[in-house]
Amino acid sequence: MFLQLAHTKLDVFKVSKLLTLECYRITKTLPSEEKYAMVQQIRRAALSVHLNIAEGCSRKSQAERKRFFEIARGSVIEIDTAIDIAIDLKYCELHQFENLGKLIVKTFKQLSALMGVGTHQ
Repeated sequence: MFLQLAHTKLDVFKVSKLLTLECYRITKTLPSEEKYAMVQQIRRAALSVHLNIAEGCSRKSQAERKRFFEIARGSVIEIDTAIDIAIDLKYCELHQFENLGKLIVKTFKQLSALMGVGTHQ
């Protein structure tokens, strides 16, 4: 925010911020009994995506960058999996997550491209 480093201009960083904000917005709609379970887990994972992209971009070695991007991508998968459980538990319906779903897919694909791997993994 204050540093205005190069990574803040990257599309993947901008999309991961939108993903994080959407996760916070969506989790407000989940049942109150999930406040300290699913809600916090989704929020932690979303913030992890954004923060690991930022930290990965600051690393000099390609191997280090890739490791942070791998962690971020794992957190994207974690969010996707938690949302799947929320839908199965009837906490919400799939159509409520349309925007979040698009951001999940876009972030996953962009991270995969940064890592030089396919999106089928």
